[in-house]
Amino acid sequence: MTCTILVGGQWGDEGKGKCITYFCTKDKPEIIARAGVGPNAGHSVEFNGEKYGLRLTPSGFFNEDARLLIGAGVLVNPDVFKHELDYLSKYNLEGRTYMDANCAIITEKHTKADKDSSYLSKKIGTTGSGCGPANADRINRTIDYAKDIDELKDYITDVPQEVNKAIDEGKDVFIEGSQGFGLSLYYGTYPYVTSKDTCASTAAADVGIGPTKVDQVIVIFKAYITRVGEGPFPTEISPEKAEEMGIEEYGVVTGRKRRVGLFDKKLAKRSCMINGATQIALTCIDRLYPECAKVNKYEDLSQEAKDYIEDIEKDVGVPITIISTGPDLVDTIDLRDEKLN
Repeated sequence: MTCTILVGGQWGDEGKGKCITYFCTKDKPEIIARAGVGPNAGHSVEFNGEKYGLRLTPSGFFNEDARLLIGAGVLVNPDVFKHELDYLSKYNLEGRTYMDANCAIITEKHTKADKDSSYLSKKIGTTGSGCGPANADRINRTIDYAKDIDELKDYITDVPQEVNKAIDEGKDVFIEGSQGFGLSLYYGTYPYVTSKDTCASTAAADVGIGPTKVDQVIVIFKAYITRVGEGPFPTEISPEKAEEMGIEEYGVVTGRKRRVGLFDKKLAKRSCMINGATQIALTCIDRLYPECAKVNKYEDLSQEAKDYIEDIEKDVGVPITIISTGPDLVDTIDLRDEKLN
């Protein structure tokens, strides 16, 4: 039984939603907990041909036997939370989806401040979801917590107590981060970053567990890189080149066209070092090598794709255990038994 943390290794949009859903469906953890900043990060999930865009609900919601928890470190917009309960109602979220009493609450004041700030919205390129202003109020000790909001009283639990109890009882716990390493307030491309740290150690703190409780840290990378908003991007290519390569993308939350670049091994190596990665999940290999779409056996990948994967693994120095070859769960190569045992 293990406690696993998954975090993004680039600037977000690495395909966390698909990979989280894969892990949580195949491994069936008893608890799936959301860490990260808040509803400024969107996770895209596709299951049985249906697509979902999530901003607060843990992406493993398909596993109907799991408790879905939102850690105290996560900012909650009650409107987004309630919308997703309704949006995903056929998966029986009521009665198994809870947040910690100490989650800080985003209000209309915060979203307005985010959108009205030319510095945040134009220079930094924030999503306008209110997370930065809300975290500023949290630091100033002027924000409301979930325990202060009547409409949330039925959705509150002690997340650290639940998570630690499950780990102590030998149950599987999966913690999902949001955004990516390059957007960390501490280690990212400041000031073009999010409003808190996005690394695995902070994800653990977000849900209330200590480092000795963590067994696996999965850092997820896309086979190329995308970035929404402003900031340095050493391997960026032109929109024309991205279109020619068939790798243009749009953001889940903002709808903005993403900037696109080639895989950055220097960034990946630093990301794995600071996150303490024990394994790598690599997504969108099919976008670079269309002949590999929907392949689920490593030996069936093209030699060119294998060379690309093995070159990254050798240079970064962390085993690549999961390779995504498409949006659905079956489009996955799982090498964990081979590489971790």
